[in-house]
Amino acid sequence: MIDNILITEKSVDYELLDSGEGEKLERYGKVVLSRPDPQAIWSKSLPESEWKKADAVFSRVGTTGKWEVVASSKHLASKGGFWNIQLDNLTFQLQLLPSKHIGVFSEQSEQWKWLEEKIVSRISPERSEGNKTYKAQATTVLNLFGYTGGASLACARAGAEVCHVDSSEFAVDLAHTNMKLSGLSDKKIRFIVDDVRKFVEREIKRKKKYDVIILDPPIYGKGTKKEVWKVEDDLLPFLLHLKNIISDNPLAIVLNGYASNYSSITYVQLLETLKLKGKITHGELAIKESSAGRLLPCGIFARWEQ
Repeated sequence: MIDNILITEKSVDYELLDSGEGEKLERYGKVVLSRPDPQAIWSKSLPESEWKKADAVFSRVGTTGKWEVVASSKHLASKGGFWNIQLDNLTFQLQLLPSKHIGVFSEQSEQWKWLEEKIVSRISPERSEGNKTYKAQATTVLNLFGYTGGASLACARAGAEVCHVDSSEFAVDLAHTNMKLSGLSDKKIRFIVDDVRKFVEREIKRKKKYDVIILDPPIYGKGTKKEVWKVEDDLLPFLLHLKNIISDNPLAIVLNGYASNYSSITYVQLLETLKLKGKITHGELAIKESSAGRLLPCGIFARWEQ
């Protein structure tokens, strides 16, 4: 087991400007957003005058919250509520959502790069033997809780055949939009709106197998028919179920975790229950600030690889 931190740094269309006092200040393209972050319990580095330049601010009132677009914002006013950015040369359509999210988790970009490298390393060229030509076998990827498609698009771009599953029709529609915006419409991606557990059960019956499985399970969620998901109750039996659809020559399994009290070691030991021969690495996802160079923790991960 190797402990490490996957760090997302400033790019052309994304930057963590500052964080502290329970908030973070980010730039997505030209749009600057201020929203809560429970990890940022230190002091802010930038003066309040810089925070007041945000185009929109998310604030919580009790158990609910809302975005307030600053009246003087030129960037959001001209966008009709939508705008596009690029991360890792993939294009994402963003908007201000009631959940405080905007349609992409920038800290995942380092995972996308790793997945692409693994898939490219597996690709074998077409070969001929006598009068017969054998085409390269495509790597198959199953992205569960796939959200708006970052991992799916990265894997497809690398040459994999991808199945993207999420219970949110909104998220899957947006993933499809991001595929088009990223110029990947010719790639092999199946988009499916379904409860991930029911989908996997059907894939087992169909004897479908996957070389790469990606999971971004929420702590709590509901399926297409209000099926309740609780990570403490459902993740372990679900992982054991997944063993039935792992290919005979698997490449990788990636398990991400957000907004939980779990350690990445917990997720390592969950992956170990699959009893697969290979290597498991684990650690944290983080974003590096531009202002003070601090790391903002954003989640945990564990990943098995052949």
